[in-house]
Amino acid sequence: MTQHSRNTPQFYLTAPSPCPYLPGRHERKVFTHLVGDKAGDLNDLLTHGGFRRSQSIAYRPACDQCRACVSIRVIANEFRLSRNFRKIMARNADITGEQRSAVPTSEQYSVFRAYLDARHRHGGMADMTVLDYAMMVEDSHIDTRLVEYRYTGGPRHGELAAVALTDILGDG
Repeated sequence: MTQHSRNTPQFYLTAPSPCPYLPGRHERKVFTHLVGDKAGDLNDLLTHGGFRRSQSIAYRPACDQCRACVSIRVIANEFRLSRNFRKIMARNADITGEQRSAVPTSEQYSVFRAYLDARHRHGGMADMTVLDYAMMVEDSHIDTRLVEYRYTGGPRHGELAAVALTDILGDG
């Protein structure tokens, strides 16, 4: 029997399943578990290779004959505002973001639930409960933060508009 070190990641390929984005297509993903002392370093490396993270799983699309799903990483100090992006910022000038510790709230779950219902009603996350959300936020070997986006003016002042779960990568 072959034995593998616990510090060496093992990669797996999922069976084909219906694509949540393109009707009539199937998706596959390659994934590995992010656990142990080196989870943060491995996540950093895989993130630069196009992987995404959900809890303690790093994954990326690995579909036959399709490359429509592309992870995009923006290098913050190289980012330049386009005209279109400036328009988007002007439309959302009444929203500000604040970084917080990875502590889930029922308010965040309400926003997350509305997102799932609007965008992923029939997807793999459709049945997520408030407890599942809490585990998604808290159960990680990766240094994680939440960014809460709130309205700062008008009748919705103080209301949570969006929440993002973000990894703190080793090289900034």
